Amino acid sequence: MPGRTRGMDPSPVELATALGLHPPTEEQAAVIAAPAGPALVVAGAGAGKTETMAARVVWLVATGRVLPEQVLGLTFTRKAAQQLGTRVRSRLRRLAGSRLLDDLDPGGSRRAALLAGEPTVSTYHAYAGRLVGEHALRLPAEPANRLLSPTATWQLAHRVVSTWAADLEIDRVPATVTGYLLSLAGELGEHLVEPAEVERLARRILPVLEHAPPGKRQRAEPSAGYKARIAGQRMRCELLPLVAEFARRKQAEQAMDFSDQMALAARIAEADPEVGRIERDQFRAVLLDEYQDTGHAQRVLLRSLFGVPPGLAPDPATAGHRSVTAVGDPCQSIYGWRGASAGNLNRFRTDFPAGHGDPAPVHGLLTSFRNPAEVLVLANRVSEPLRRAPGAVRVGELRPLDGAGPGDVRAALLPDVAAEITWVADGIATRWHAAAGEEGTGTPPTAAVLVRRRSDMDALAAALRDRRVPVEVVGLGGLLSTPEVRDLVSALRVVSDPLAGPSAVRLLTGPRWRLGIADLAALWQRARELVPGRPARSGPLTAAELALGALPGDQAEQAGLVDALDDPGGPERYSPAGFDRIRRIGRELSHLRARAAAPLTDLVADVERTLLLDVETTSRPGPTGRAHLDAFADVVADFAAGADVPSLDALLDYLETAEQAEEGLTPGEVEVAPDRVQILTVHAAKGLEWEVVAVPHLVAQVFPGRKMSGSWLKDPSDLPVPLRGDADDLPGFELPPAGADRKQVEQALDAHDEALDERRLAEERRLFYVALTRAERTLLVSGHRWPATGERPKEPSVFLSEVAEILEGPGGTEVGVLENWAPPPEADTGNPALGVERTAQWPPDPFGDRSDDVRSGADLVREALRARSRRARRPRRAPADQLTLLEVPAAQEPGPETGPAVVDAEGDPEGWAADVDVLLAERAAAAERPIVALPGRLSVSRLVELADDPDAFAVRLRRPVPLPPNPYARRGTAFHAWLEQRFGAERLLDLDELPGAADESAGSESDAVELAELQAAFEASEWADRKPFDVEVAFETVLAGVAVRGRMDAVFADPDGGWTVVDWKTGSPPGPDREHAVGVQLAAYRLAWAALREVPADRVRAAFHYVRDGVTLRPADLLDAERLHALVAGVPAA
Repeated sequence: MPGRTRGMDPSPVELATALGLHPPTEEQAAVIAAPAGPALVVAGAGAGKTETMAARVVWLVATGRVLPEQVLGLTFTRKAAQQLGTRVRSRLRRLAGSRLLDDLDPGGSRRAALLAGEPTVSTYHAYAGRLVGEHALRLPAEPANRLLSPTATWQLAHRVVSTWAADLEIDRVPATVTGYLLSLAGELGEHLVEPAEVERLARRILPVLEHAPPGKRQRAEPSAGYKARIAGQRMRCELLPLVAEFARRKQAEQAMDFSDQMALAARIAEADPEVGRIERDQFRAVLLDEYQDTGHAQRVLLRSLFGVPPGLAPDPATAGHRSVTAVGDPCQSIYGWRGASAGNLNRFRTDFPAGHGDPAPVHGLLTSFRNPAEVLVLANRVSEPLRRAPGAVRVGELRPLDGAGPGDVRAALLPDVAAEITWVADGIATRWHAAAGEEGTGTPPTAAVLVRRRSDMDALAAALRDRRVPVEVVGLGGLLSTPEVRDLVSALRVVSDPLAGPSAVRLLTGPRWRLGIADLAALWQRARELVPGRPARSGPLTAAELALGALPGDQAEQAGLVDALDDPGGPERYSPAGFDRIRRIGRELSHLRARAAAPLTDLVADVERTLLLDVETTSRPGPTGRAHLDAFADVVADFAAGADVPSLDALLDYLETAEQAEEGLTPGEVEVAPDRVQILTVHAAKGLEWEVVAVPHLVAQVFPGRKMSGSWLKDPSDLPVPLRGDADDLPGFELPPAGADRKQVEQALDAHDEALDERRLAEERRLFYVALTRAERTLLVSGHRWPATGERPKEPSVFLSEVAEILEGPGGTEVGVLENWAPPPEADTGNPALGVERTAQWPPDPFGDRSDDVRSGADLVREALRARSRRARRPRRAPADQLTLLEVPAAQEPGPETGPAVVDAEGDPEGWAADVDVLLAERAAAAERPIVALPGRLSVSRLVELADDPDAFAVRLRRPVPLPPNPYARRGTAFHAWLEQRFGAERLLDLDELPGAADESAGSESDAVELAELQAAFEASEWADRKPFDVEVAFETVLAGVAVRGRMDAVFADPDGGWTVVDWKTGSPPGPDREHAVGVQLAAYRLAWAALREVPADRVRAAFHYVRDGVTLRPADLLDAERLHALVAGVPAA
């Protein structure tokens, strides 16, 4: 760079300019060029922390302070790790090709280091897993245990509970006890507590609670709340044997869950200082993302490795070598219910002190690149009590980026919840349709509705669908409330339990069968007739009769609607249409029950087809279609993969747990969808952003939520506060002195609960702050007075009141508009919603206001089918017997005596003639080119099939049949898993993305021998010594209106600055006649990587490597974007 003095460090602005990047703000520059050593960066929402962290790494490498391989970056999700890793590697590649590096390092050693190494970026759990694998024997512990997914962990815990044979004084169903077990075991691991410590504390607390004498003016009998606290402590002790058995089962199966893995890593690091020395020698710069969401075990792990453990003094000589940077936002610590400790952010400064023991310095990133000024005014007002709280990390207000566009803030308090839902739905729909245009050719805004309770999702989704807005409900808990998934789960419950009455009623009255009330009543009467009760008699039952009735047996049998479906009785009691539907649904349910032992994924697919849910959802307008059914299928597949023998009953218990838990089971990573409005919880929305965001139901006891019912004092799944690793950050717990009466004990317990509830309200405030800061442009916040049920009106949330104060205060009109503020209802005024007479068609018409159009279209289709049937109808000759079908008749001219005759059931009792006609017609139809519309989504392997043989591909689309087991797919999967371990990757594969899914079939040999041969062949290949830039890169793109998705096996950075995408093949190389077809796969990969990296397609190469043969196939003439588009456009789309 001209004018630069050689040897001087570049400023962050100079470095960004040399790399062709936007210059950092002053705040970012201060963090990027901070001196080596520990530092805490408080980054507000949308403040560009990922870019700042990446620039910090580049600056450290460019100035020679660290080598690329000496950098460690840790974050929570694989998505965040991929984003940070991709950005860091991209910046380092730019640095390697820049002229600035020549000025900084004329000898070229830094450029050589850039080309030779790269930083390590992973999740906290993946890093803990590596430490366990390398150092577990130091404890000693087993280093090679397999890691259980959350679903598999739940299944194992459920088996422990369901098979428990000893006495268990817990009056809860197995699904609830399973939740208790998982929560308590997880917290024991998170806080590094042994079960014996829980038992000792209970022995100290229970005698005080149980034997405290009544206080003055207290009844002798303790109150229900007091008894619940005693029961909570006892129940926790009852759970401890289950916790021990759960741990024993995991050990027997050589498995561990995520909590075990992190706890084990923390214990290793804390017990053996040598592990810390090894890690510090390897990593001289450490970046810790989202530090406010770390738990106690993570704090112990990181402090032991890179900080100063308790009791040790910092070494000034090595402080400069501990360049540990933690990035977090105290206002976004919202996962306390999942083990996160908000106090960790403040404690970082003393856990990782500067050279002479002083607290680590604090930097701030307070310029929001996401939110407009109007939204930030609200966010700063909401976060003010958090920022000023005692002991909090001091942080200033967020401010907008210079030149940020205007925001659109609207708020309202409506008279009732129905009016609020209408207000929210109208606000989103108006903006959606205005951007999309009348013809739907425009680009609608990204939009989301963020709710505090999942029970509120269904009504909001229905209101948006009524306004022709495509909707996606995100998360398993909300997914179970969508109509099509609820129908599917109801059918599964009926298959599992014939007495599942509510589920049976939903099916019978749903869109598939639409049984009327009179037929339903007759069916229920039939169910009561099937198992007649015992004749009534006067007087009480004898002891023998009571005992007999309590035992299972003939007398305990019951009948449900499902039994009546199997035996509905005579048709005279039903309407003609109702009786026909009842018989048909009886046959279909009987078929499904016969399939109950099938694999869960197959059973779910059968139910979906039987209920015609696939047809119903595919026919919906808009892009969402099957989105919810596909998401549910993924849940079932994940559940089935996590168990040795997955059962339907266990799946239903799992779904019930997910539906009842307000925060839900651990959610997957959520992606912003540009073509639909997403409805999700605020917790699931963290880290995401939308152009339009609505936050409804800001009323008391909803957002913020209800007051806690008793914390750990009543909830047996909570770890007692005195045992938690972050107990110093929580309200203390002290029992009254010996001799205290029950009133004094109750006062102490109540005070402790109140203090904990104050902390809960602070977390609710942080949650609302997160909700507000998701909005890029438009923010809608609302509440209501009257709920849908109940006799008392709701008070507006304190958060909504604060928003209204700003909008109604000085300068409020520049922030937003308070569109409505309903006055409090008059005293003694009843809920108007309860007095409204509602009328509706029942059973409901599944097509709604589209009914006439849909039925007209169906009539046209039926008429076309009838016309086609008439044209295709041919007379058939009746054979003398079935054996004559195998004979070849002599050629004969038909005459009056030998003319063809129609075969009836009596002439062909087995239906062979009809079968032969069908087969002949199928053979004739196969000779014609079938015309089949492409589905809306294709995998890359399907794209290859389309290029290879369009006719055969059309046949498979029109009539899909299961493929025979492919040994290459199995072998490829094993080989691929080995490559993942070799490259250190952790990704999830879709079924049609499995390696070998597009390979040719091959003969079967011993899997172990085959895998060993493939491994040896790979180690001898040209790729063995190369380190991939990225692996298992998932992508989705659109070609001619069809979404094409796939996953690239590996991407390598080439010395000339280009890229090579490689797909590993375990089969044989294709013949010359198929090279063009299989090359379509590489063409799609090449264009996808070019789009992901924003580089020209000619800078990306692509190749197949056939491992067994050691052959790398690099097609020279890959299809470009225009020719791929033409390939797909040549087929009509669905």
